[in-house]
Amino acid sequence: MKKAFSKPTNNADEQQLLFTRFQSVGYAGLQLKAGQYHAYIAQPQRFLDQWGEKASALASGLITGGLLDEAGIAELRRLFTFAQTVGSERIVFCHAQPRQGLSHADIQGFARTLSDLGKEAQQHGLILSLHHHYHQPVMYRQDFAIFFDAVRDQAIRLTIDTAHLVKSGIDDIAGVIRENRTVLDNMHIKDIASNEFKVLGKGTIDFAPVFTALHDIGYQGWLCADEESGDDLLASMDTCASFLASHAG
Repeated sequence: MKKAFSKPTNNADEQQLLFTRFQSVGYAGLQLKAGQYHAYIAQPQRFLDQWGEKASALASGLITGGLLDEAGIAELRRLFTFAQTVGSERIVFCHAQPRQGLSHADIQGFARTLSDLGKEAQQHGLILSLHHHYHQPVMYRQDFAIFFDAVRDQAIRLTIDTAHLVKSGIDDIAGVIRENRTVLDNMHIKDIASNEFKVLGKGTIDFAPVFTALHDIGYQGWLCADEESGDDLLASMDTCASFLASHAG
């Protein structure tokens, strides 16, 4: 399993620290938040010129969110072009459509739309991975089957986020991993307590069954410490790297 790190940054100095220090801490890649790459989307060569041979590791995963309306789809397509140019592996998509009031047919329709976009992503040498999310269309346990049964040609993969499962009322994280092992390609390892995200090891999630399930299914994808606690950047990078090393080897 390859280890990555993801964390919002508050300013250019923090982003510079993130971009220059992640490998020395032990991460193979970053999964960037939109604010960390958005200024480069129209000028991918500027990203390559600035970061050189590190660019593909820096941008190994690009996290984005939006609706599947005309504007949202156009933005995804722009991102495909940028990602292909800088050497990204995957786009991690958070579907910013509220879950409330959606029918099974609505979720199936989103799956079909994303399937077409997933095929476009493949033409750019990319994987389009859906990040299930609290208060978004794939939120409840039954939503996973409804969505992925409607995906065409295996064009969409799955990013599982441990804390968003718990926030959505799902405590059996290992069960969700096993149920979705054929589409799982990216893990966001994140802790939570009292509905607030925490640095890994500081929350209430029991990660032992999570890593047992990953080993049992032979998972070889990315393990990304998705750090959204608001704690210090360098300290949380170190803490999360140690946590992943102790649990995943």
